[in-house]
Amino acid sequence: QSDFLTQGSRVPAFEQALADYCGAQHAVAVCNATAALHLACLALGLGPGDLLWTTPTTFVASANCALYCGADVDFVDIDPQTWNLSPDALAEKLARAKAAGRLPKVLAVHLCGEPCDMAAIKQLADEYGVAVIEDASHAVGARYRGGAVGSGQYSDITVFSFHPVKIITTGEGAMCLTNCADLAHKIALLRSHGITRNADEMEGGSDGAWYYQQIDLGFNYRMTEMQAALGLSQLQRLDEFVARRHVLAAQYDELLADLPVGLPFRHPDNRSALHLYPVLVPAQHRNRIFNALRANGIGVNVHYIPVHTQPYYRKRFGFAAGDFPNAERYTRKP
Repeated sequence: QSDFLTQGSRVPAFEQALADYCGAQHAVAVCNATAALHLACLALGLGPGDLLWTTPTTFVASANCALYCGADVDFVDIDPQTWNLSPDALAEKLARAKAAGRLPKVLAVHLCGEPCDMAAIKQLADEYGVAVIEDASHAVGARYRGGAVGSGQYSDITVFSFHPVKIITTGEGAMCLTNCADLAHKIALLRSHGITRNADEMEGGSDGAWYYQQIDLGFNYRMTEMQAALGLSQLQRLDEFVARRHVLAAQYDELLADLPVGLPFRHPDNRSALHLYPVLVPAQHRNRIFNALRANGIGVNVHYIPVHTQPYYRKRFGFAAGDFPNAERYTRKP
């Protein structure tokens, strides 16, 4: 019954509702999480000659977003217990990067909904003066040290995904959260072609209410009203969805406890969103287990093939097997 299918009141309402839920000051909705990561990198000034580090154990979008900006990509190995980006490996690599005179921006991924050790990552970021993005595509509804993931306490920008397989969905869609008004403004400008109707931002002022200027090179990364309306509805059930996932995970914990498999770590001080429940099985049996489960209607998948082993990254950037051994062991449990 609304007059709008795009650029109406539901998108700002969804932005405000999620910002309030997370305790962040600003939220900007976009069409998908890849677009959100791209805009987050651009808003932080990532460009040619710059460098982004992320985890190799993630979907390729976490690395590709830097390439869209013309920047270079490298990886930080994972912690063998949490399977998230290792603060110890990050510390060692930052020390070498400082000595070489080329510090990165860091993109930490909350794999499967389990928060990274963001306090340790922020401490390193502050020490070395580097910006941090949280790729929380898996982690809407998660909590870290008592606060909501997305509060902005430990990073410059947090990205959530609302793809259909995520905790809540808008069909496609995503959100960037930040406590910096300038970053929020930059993301909002770039999501809609770099166009402004604000006379204060224009060259020569405005010629009237109809007038606009393109002041930056942006994109059509907007979220629709229909997606935002669905998101508002879904957000009301977020805590219920996460709670149900914890009930199921507790059952998996119990039933799989005596099998020769690796089960997901969950820090007692945090609350995972449990987007996924990864089970590490012996590599030689994986295909047989995968096919048998699929044949019985159990929707398993394999997450994730390390990004640095993908042909594009190997051939273009020279990454090789053995570069990040913990990530490779995670994918192929012996």
